[in-house]
Amino acid sequence: MAVARRDSFDCHALSFDYGQRHRVELDAAARVAQSLGALKHIIVPINLRVFGGSALTSDLAVPKAGVSAGIPVTYVPARNTIFLSFALAWAEVLGSSDIFIGVNAIDYSGYPDCRPEFTEAFEQMANLATKAGVEGRTRIQIHTPLIQLSKCAIIRLGAELGVDFRLTHSCYDPDQKGRACGACDSCRLRRQGFREAGLEDPIEYISENF
Repeated sequence: MAVARRDSFDCHALSFDYGQRHRVELDAAARVAQSLGALKHIIVPINLRVFGGSALTSDLAVPKAGVSAGIPVTYVPARNTIFLSFALAWAEVLGSSDIFIGVNAIDYSGYPDCRPEFTEAFEQMANLATKAGVEGRTRIQIHTPLIQLSKCAIIRLGAELGVDFRLTHSCYDPDQKGRACGACDSCRLRRQGFREAGLEDPIEYISENF
């Protein structure tokens, strides 16, 4: 969102309450959207727990032994496809041709829906799937400004653009107070990124021993 604002876009923010165990991220999303001046922030309820299949939407344990090789159990089946479909619907209502998503294909957990091939294919589909696209009134573009950046580079870019990282949340398995576990893949990648960027991570972790 900070990148979109830098590039002079008016921003509408979209988040999803999909049954994730780390639902505290929705509070963080609201804080960030407000701090960056979103014109509107919508939280859409979708119950992906009815399908399960992921440690984030079922009772499977979140891995904490180190960054996983291959596609880990924290992968939520078709999540970004679902999210982008909702974003596409709202974009058509708004008359917008630009959708931003913060996927990353370098410092990530191997998720197939974070790759350039996926977002490029979705963009092609989006322009075949909407009334606005078929009538030639707009051409949807999926923007992925973070996709080829390391976690370190993302953090440095955020700092340059004035992102208040105290408002953010990354952990897959926070405690009841919303504190990050410090050991899941997402925490490890975040902490490594801050270390490499030479910046202090301002959020609170349950454990500092990782």
